[in-house]
Amino acid sequence: MYKLSFFVPQEQLETVKQALFDVGVGKIGNYDSCCWQTLGEGQFRPLAGSDPHIGALDTVERLPEWKVEMVCSDQLIRLAVETLKHAHPYEEVAYDVWQLSDI
Repeated sequence: MYKLSFFVPQEQLETVKQALFDVGVGKIGNYDSCCWQTLGEGQFRPLAGSDPHIGALDTVERLPEWKVEMVCSDQLIRLAVETLKHAHPYEEVAYDVWQLSDI
């Protein structure tokens, strides 16, 4: 089992989560659509060669973003990351993948 964590702006929060739920991410036992989410502030500066969804080149951007965490089976983790990258509006998606152990 893995945990997938990512950051997403408010406007795309539900769309990105649903894309992941649709491929089977966020399933725990007899429950699906499981996740943890919390609101925070993201910061980035688009550099030359970037094509930012939000913000302007060489300008630091700060905006509200949601951090979302979901569990994912071993068999789905590669599909989950591909789905995240496809559904997410950012050119460079900030995400983490952690392998979990059952004790």
